[in-house]
Amino acid sequence: MSFEQYKNLWVFVETEENVAKPVGYELLKPGRQLADEMGEKLVAVVIGGQVEDVAKKAIEYGADEVILVEGDEYYNYTTDAYNIAMKTLVDKYKPSTILIGATNNGRDLGPKMACALNTGLTADCTQLDYDAEGGNMAWTRPAFGGNLMATILCPDNRPQLGTVRPGVFKRPELVEGKEGTITKEDIHVEASQIRTKLIERIKEVAEAVNLEEAEIIVSGGRGVGGPEGFGVIKELAELLGGVVGASRAAVDAGWIAHAHQVGQTGKTVGPKLYIACGISGAIQHAAGISGADIIVAINRDSDAPIFDIADYAVVGDLFQVIPAMMDEIKKLRS
Repeated sequence: MSFEQYKNLWVFVETEENVAKPVGYELLKPGRQLADEMGEKLVAVVIGGQVEDVAKKAIEYGADEVILVEGDEYYNYTTDAYNIAMKTLVDKYKPSTILIGATNNGRDLGPKMACALNTGLTADCTQLDYDAEGGNMAWTRPAFGGNLMATILCPDNRPQLGTVRPGVFKRPELVEGKEGTITKEDIHVEASQIRTKLIERIKEVAEAVNLEEAEIIVSGGRGVGGPEGFGVIKELAELLGGVVGASRAAVDAGWIAHAHQVGQTGKTVGPKLYIACGISGAIQHAAGISGADIIVAINRDSDAPIFDIADYAVVGDLFQVIPAMMDEIKKLRS
């Protein structure tokens, strides 16, 4: 296969009911850096019902160009319609690399595209690099249950495909009024080609937990001792205006709902402040908080791995440390 005809890095900006998923904009940040290293353009691909405003926003977030596909059949995601549209675009423009957010829909679309395009897919990536010597993307993802990180290349096929976890990268700075080329492609998929149909959308009534967009997260692990131990975690989170997270150990023990889980098997987060309370810091958890600006760790074990990645380390009993922290915060606010 000749790679000379394959140029430009694409970011798929996923939409649902004409609203962009945050991860699409997030991927424009590493996309910009990688495209510059490759000497190629950064192109956003936006597909949806009526999503020209999303295309304009992608330009303002750093895309050089946007390819826009609109139609009623794209208002809600279906595997067939989106795969047909993406394959049509790839066959015409021949990008070298495509980044897709590892949302539920992205995890569905990525493998379908890889099969249709006869290329490889690296799923659930947490780090992206460019191997200039070989001219390949270097996709890093957890392997063997998150116990090690594997870097994967796709040297024999193009385009190179990868899904990237939401929250791994921070959204780039918005430059309002920035202009770029928006190319509209008229691609329509017949109803007979779409084998699934959305009958009804049922929204689960549950505690709202938005870890991926939270600026402050207070997480508890095995060290909280049980479900009642999350009481003090919740108090601190409420005081700071943050949300409650948890380690896999705490979730597996049934102490808190899975929606709160942070790490490779939960949510990958990038808050301004992450406070880890009673969390040992296994590689699975550490990889999930690598995007945090500041990490504060509280643990009785001075040798806990979490201290290796923490910006501030507090060795002590969380049930003594956290109340003391809250008292000081309240004093500063009074």
